[in-house]
Amino acid sequence: MKFRHEMKIEISKADFFELRMRLGAVMKRDENGENGKYEIRSLYFDTADDRALMEKIDGVNKREKYRIRLYNRNADFIKLEVKRKIAGLTNKESCVIDRKRVQAILDGDTAWMPLHETELIRNLYDKMKYESFWPKTIVEYTREAFLYDAGNVRVTLDYDIRTGMQVKDFLKSDAITVPVWDDRILLEVKWDEFLPDIVRDAVRIDGRGAGAFSKYAQARIYG
Repeated sequence: MKFRHEMKIEISKADFFELRMRLGAVMKRDENGENGKYEIRSLYFDTADDRALMEKIDGVNKREKYRIRLYNRNADFIKLEVKRKIAGLTNKESCVIDRKRVQAILDGDTAWMPLHETELIRNLYDKMKYESFWPKTIVEYTREAFLYDAGNVRVTLDYDIRTGMQVKDFLKSDAITVPVWDDRILLEVKWDEFLPDIVRDAVRIDGRGAGAFSKYAQARIYG
């Protein structure tokens, strides 16, 4: 299981335009979306007493988040993901899950999950059955992504972060969501063993340091 470094920085709209120009000069845009720009919608799981949320807020050293994710409001391609964090390093495991199976989860039907061929789906079933993990909230946002081969670096700019509490609407293209932030943007930098100086210089913003921002935690301000 390979873990990566991750750095998050909250930036302003002015920072965003400067960064986008800098990153475009030294990195290639993600081939997904239109010129590296696309929308993400995620369905996050948590317990009734918000264990995943509280572990994030409390800075628990070892934790994981389960989510189902689709892109550009298109439910023809959906992924189930678990993101693990240990001692500041992150790992993400994912698999494809079809719309019919996602709808079954939204409807509370998990009978098919323990015998599924995909281990990650079976793991989610264990979380749901034995730890009472269930869909909790929708988070969606626009992302612009940049790549740099050396160090396997991925830089993303996330904005227009929104949330929706009606989890059963996750698959609907017109699901109602509301803003959870103002015009600030989240810069995320992920890399393997090293972060090349050219990228480090490109993402440096005077007066702004790395933080522990969580889109899921921010989205939970409404409940």
